[in-house]
Amino acid sequence: MESKLFSPLTIKETTFKNRIVMSPMCMYSSETEDGHVQPFHLAHYESRAAGQAGLVIIEATAVMPEGRISSKDLGIWDDDHIKGLQQINEGVHCHGGKSGIQLAHAGRKADLEGPIFAPSSLPFSENYQTPQEMSLEDIQRTIQAFKEGARRAREANFDVIEIHGAHGYLINQFLSPLTNKRTDEYGGSRENRYRFLKEVIHAVKEEWSGPLFVRISANEYDENGNTMDDFVYFSLEMKKQGVDLIDCSSGAVIPVRIPVYPGYQIQYAEEIKQKADIATGAVGLITSGLQAEEIVQNNRADLIFIGRAFLRNPYWPKQAADELGVPIEGPEQYRRGWK
Repeated sequence: MESKLFSPLTIKETTFKNRIVMSPMCMYSSETEDGHVQPFHLAHYESRAAGQAGLVIIEATAVMPEGRISSKDLGIWDDDHIKGLQQINEGVHCHGGKSGIQLAHAGRKADLEGPIFAPSSLPFSENYQTPQEMSLEDIQRTIQAFKEGARRAREANFDVIEIHGAHGYLINQFLSPLTNKRTDEYGGSRENRYRFLKEVIHAVKEEWSGPLFVRISANEYDENGNTMDDFVYFSLEMKKQGVDLIDCSSGAVIPVRIPVYPGYQIQYAEEIKQKADIATGAVGLITSGLQAEEIVQNNRADLIFIGRAFLRNPYWPKQAADELGVPIEGPEQYRRGWK
């Protein structure tokens, strides 16, 4: 049987050499606290491309200073950030990998000095700062920041943009009735709660024509939160807008214990793929080549997002290939040890 995990996939004229994605994971390593790329980032991301990830998506990268999760997050709110991001891409591209960036705004989950912003003035927990409710002017300013972030991502030579609409950050806060208590056109009905993401996607697409992904939290683990019917609705709307893939994670909208087990989020990628007829990415405790192969062979998702397993082993695709009996080419410099 031919491996589907190691078969290419083309989205909008961009071809990924396999279905393995390094999932965006926050590194909190911009030690200068100005959003700039450090030597760590160059080594971290290039090593996963050398390990033969088909797509490497860098961490949540803030489109505004107040949108950082922490003061040590990477940023893309200034043209000065472009050069360092270009260097990351040079390292990824030289190994035949494609590169992506996750454009993000933390909203009420920003752990920073100074004011933070959210759809409604509700803190994430008693340990978090109470955010200011965003005015209409704040909303438009933030949408413009996502647009400018997309322009800078293009100028930095990324191949993919992923909009971060998951894990309780700003876009997720607008989408969820648990966190969005607005009474204007950005709150209330699910159509209104989608409006902010709708306008962000529209703005990003004014600057970006390549593959566009959106990460969502497809289970809020609360009976008063969004349901799968809501997530399918959001996915159908994103599909209408030209989004190419939904990256299906879950949780972190409110403080809640999540039942975690191998492949615990695959069901969301599968259901959204079937009901919205859109490509999806599966993520969450996918640790073996056999497990990943099963997901794509059974058409449960189109891409496999690997997080923690990539932190343990930068050459996880080689491990998966060996497990499946698939020969893959490694970096020329490493071939003596690659067989």
